[in-house]
Amino acid sequence: MEADAAKLIGAGLAAIALAGAGVGIGTIFGNYLAGALRNPAAAQSQFPNLLLGFALAEATGLFGLVIALIILFVF
Repeated sequence: MEADAAKLIGAGLAAIALAGAGVGIGTIFGNYLAGALRNPAAAQSQFPNLLLGFALAEATGLFGLVIALIILFVF
C-alpha cells in the first residue's frame, strides 16, 4: 500500500469521531427534552448539565477532526 493511500484511509477513520459526536449530541438533547417534558420544574436545574454534555461531545468531534487534518496535511 502506498503512503498516500494510507494517509487517506487514516484520515477517514479519524473522521468517524464526527459521526459519534453527532449521535452523542442528539442523545443528550433528546434525553434532556424527554426529562423536561416529564418534570418541567427540574428542567432549569439540569440545564448546566446539558451544556456540559454538549461541550464534551462536541470537543470529542473536534479532536477527531483535528487529528484527521493533521494526518492529511502534516504527515
